Amino acid sequence: MDEEIAHLLFQDECMIRDYQAVQYTWFLRGKQRIIPTYGKHHGVKLIGVLNYETGRVHCVEEEQYDAEAFLRFLQHVPKQYPTGKIVMVLDNARIHHARLIQPFLEENQNRLELVFLPPYSPEMNLIEGLWK
Repeated sequence: MDEEIAHLLFQDECMIRDYQAVQYTWFLRGKQRIIPTYGKHHGVKLIGVLNYETGRVHCVEEEQYDAEAFLRFLQHVPKQYPTGKIVMVLDNARIHHARLIQPFLEENQNRLELVFLPPYSPEMNLIEGLWK
C-alpha cells in the first residue's frame, strides 16, 4: 500500500429474518403443540462495514445482494469517510469481483482498496461476529 491507511473496514452482507424456523421440538408423544406460522418469509438484507479503529458499524438495506447493490454500497462508503485512504477487507463473494464494479474501483484506486480474505475464512472478518 502506497500510503498510510486512514480507515480499515471489514465488510459483509447479512439477512435478518422476521420469522422463526422451527426444526426440532420436544413434546410428549401425542401432546405436540401447534406452533402457528404466518406463511410470510420477510427479512432485511444488509450490506455493512465495521470500522476497525472506532468500532462504528455502517450498513444499508437492500432488496437483494447483487453487483448493482454492492456498487451502490461502494459508492456510498467514501461519502461516509470523506478523507484518507480506505482499505476494505471482505470475502470472495462473486458480487465483490463483478465486472460492473471494476470501473468504480479503478476511478477510486487512490482512495479505496479491496483486500480479499482467503476462501472459507470467516473468522478473519471481524464483522462476521456481529451478524450472528
